[in-house]
Parts: sequence; C-alpha cells; structure tokens
Amino acid sequence: MGISQYIKEIGRGKDGARALTREQAADLFGQVLDGTVSDLEVGAFCLAMRIKGETPAEMAGFLDATHARMHRVPAASRPVVVLPSYNGARKLPVLTPLLALLLAREGLPVLVHGTATESSRVCASDVLAALGVPPQTHVGPIAPGTVAFVPTAVLCPGLARLLDVRRVVGLRNPAHSLVKLMNPVDGPSLIVGSYTHPEYAVSMAATFELTGANALLLRGTEGEPVADPRRTPQMDAFRLGLRVPVQEAQTGSLARLPELPTAIDAASTAAYVRDILAGRLPVPASIETQLEHILRETGSS
Repeated sequence: MGISQYIKEIGRGKDGARALTREQAADLFGQVLDGTVSDLEVGAFCLAMRIKGETPAEMAGFLDATHARMHRVPAASRPVVVLPSYNGARKLPVLTPLLALLLAREGLPVLVHGTATESSRVCASDVLAALGVPPQTHVGPIAPGTVAFVPTAVLCPGLARLLDVRRVVGLRNPAHSLVKLMNPVDGPSLIVGSYTHPEYAVSMAATFELTGANALLLRGTEGEPVADPRRTPQMDAFRLGLRVPVQEAQTGSLARLPELPTAIDAASTAAYVRDILAGRLPVPASIETQLEHILRETGSS
C-alpha cells in the first residue's frame, strides 16, 4: 500500500502535521521494518518525524509493529532484566556491563541489546567482549545468573537498518527512542530505560504508561541505562504502566568522587569492572542504589 498517505499527515511541518493513531503508526512502521517502501519514503518518514516528534500513541504503534516482527527471547524462571545499550561512552567509562554483571551475580538473567550508532564512542559490547561475553548470533534462552549481549540486527534486522539511516542523514529517527522502550522478552521482564534530556523523560514515561510496561526509568550516564557513578539520579518504576517514584535525585555538593578509570577504552573499563567484581574497588553508590531498585522491582530482594 505504501506510506505516502501517512507522510502527507506527518510531513506538514511542526504546526501543520497531524498525529497518527496507534493502528496507523503500527501499519506505517511495519512497512518500514519490512523493507517494502523506497529509500526516499524512509528518508521522508525519518525527517518528518524528526520535525514533528512522536506522540505516545504513535510510539506505542511503532512498538506494536516492532514486537510483532522481533525474534523474542524466551521467558526464564526469573524476570529478565533488559538493558538497552546504544549510546556508549564519550567522556565517562560505559558501565552498563558492570550493572549487567552485578545483576547476574544476584542470580538474574540479563539481556543487553544494542548496536553502534556512533563510531567515535566506546560501546558496551566492546567492554562485554573484553569481559568474556561475546555477541550472540541467534536468540535463545538466557539462564539465570548470566548476561547475554544480542545485537539489534539479530533481534530485528529491519530495526537495525533503520538505525543505520542516521549514518546517512545525520539525524535521529523514531528507532533511536524505540530501542530504549521495546521489550525483546516473551515473558516476565523489567526494561531499564534511560534518557539524556528532560523532554525524553516525559515522552518515555507516557509510553511506558500507555503500553502497561514493567520498567525502571532514569537519567542514565551519557544515555546508557546505568546511573551516573558520580551522583544518584531520580528513578521511577513502572508496574504494569503505573508510575511509582522510587528514588529522588541526589542534590548538593559531593563529599567525594568515586574512583573511576582515567581512560574510557574497552580494556581499561573491563579492568575496572573486574576490580569491582573482585572486591578490590567499591561499587559506586549510585549504581548500588540502582541495583537495589532493580532487585526490588523483579522480586529479588
């Protein structure tokens, strides 16, 4: 059928564009993921949505289409913790692998999914590989107490292609927000969602509420789903979509800064993670707090 009729609605500029229904958004996004539309239409969709912005209903529709096409991770005996990792490290070490391994040490199955969206950043997948957790080549069960890294292209090839559009046009598109909201697990799970700017906190919360998600939402470190090791951020839990504040943001001056590696490359970060897991260095207080909240939300504490 094509998506031109939808582009006419969403492509009228910031003030003239009309929002799609959840069903229309699912149809549009499904066609994009299936690769049945032209590159020109995909580009028009990405630019139109960048200018207009997504409503919660549209994002819910995009998620519906994605979940219908995704290779889902089978349910485990305990809730699977989902850590979307797409930003990587720019100034601080990427500590998503540390959070993942701390959760696994508590007996939880942990799914880290992602893909490199910027070549200049250090990816969590690089650190995980240095820690002996290689990328999976297929989707399968995750045993309690283990971490699996599944590339986006393995979960949903069409979604990975859409993320790659950024390398061509230089702009984010709805896929970059969607990957932090989607649930690749076919069973009990907890999504750890993160944002960088306050407006995304509002839109992500509205989408979690609308879709009835089980999630923990926080301002992550450079967009990664792990608390900033220097200061504890606000955290909100979503229990079947019901928002429950669980952690206030830390304010005031810091008494002391945590010991962090001065280099952010994969090898240096992996060495830092090993030191923490071996007890040679303490877990940063903010990450310890986040860990406690995740354990509580998964019924593990």
